[in-house]
Amino acid sequence: MTSARPLTRFAAALAGAAMLTASLSAQARELSVSTVLSDAFPWGQAAEKWAELVEERTEGRLTLRVYPNSQLVAGDQTREFSAMRSGLIDMAVGSTINWSPQVPELNLFSLPFFMPDEDAVDAVTGGEAGDMIFEAIESRGVIPLAWGENGFRQLSNSRGPISEPGDLDGLKIRVVGSPLFQDTFNTLGADPTQMSWTDAQPALTTGAVDGQENPLSVFDVSRIDQVGQEYLTLWNYMNDPLIFAVNQRVWDSLSAEDREILRETAVEAGEWEIAMTREEESERLAAIRERGVQVTELTEEQHEAFVQATASVYDKWSPRIGKELVDTAQEAIDAR
Repeated sequence: MTSARPLTRFAAALAGAAMLTASLSAQARELSVSTVLSDAFPWGQAAEKWAELVEERTEGRLTLRVYPNSQLVAGDQTREFSAMRSGLIDMAVGSTINWSPQVPELNLFSLPFFMPDEDAVDAVTGGEAGDMIFEAIESRGVIPLAWGENGFRQLSNSRGPISEPGDLDGLKIRVVGSPLFQDTFNTLGADPTQMSWTDAQPALTTGAVDGQENPLSVFDVSRIDQVGQEYLTLWNYMNDPLIFAVNQRVWDSLSAEDREILRETAVEAGEWEIAMTREEESERLAAIRERGVQVTELTEEQHEAFVQATASVYDKWSPRIGKELVDTAQEAIDAR
């Protein structure tokens, strides 16, 4: 009986070690994060920054694996929110534009010429209107954590300078799959053509579309000028904030500590990416000009002509977005 005790203790030690290993293994978890753009762009860099911070703060307990280029939804960026809500995607750093088909309140940011400047964007996202938008997202089974920034969207084309609404007549402009975008460009006399970003560059190369609208970061990194986009108009017609978010069931499965880490790191990554995006704007514009792109900057009168030309779109979409939300956002903008 005496000789059996060491064996018993050894077996117990082995069992304890196995239980500890299993426990540590169970604690380690990998979560998928979807983005439309890779880390060549600020958008993708925001997701990578988030992943880096989470792994560091959790000491490897949580790992965020970033899947860029909408690969988890076969390139269809407007399906990203639905995929996250259903659990196909755990998390995402997504665009308000791409998620707006499922969350109508996000169309607030796509109202033409509603956001006049970066201070206005900050006033909306950082105030009561931003809280209302996050509540709308959460009511649809996704937990929003923080804001990022894709930036103001500018217009480019291969035909000629655009400085007034009439210059858009008949131009085929690639747009995201959003009815509001269709209405805006139809109202301006253009021919909006819906397609994913994956399909857009080949279409610009072949001339299947004449132009596109995107932030300067996308124009610069993707070298859109090399596919015939020789004319660029700075019109700031809408801003596209990014949102860091998590599937509801994934969120509920996490400990309170890990939830707090996810939220804190999302806020930190978002603030870092917003600052970087804005700081790089002037350098990007200078680089674009150096490559021979003809840049048109609208005067106040020219800008106002576009505002008036799209007023009917604002009137049509404000009720769909929600009068209370639009009014709350407008009050924040006016008070900035």
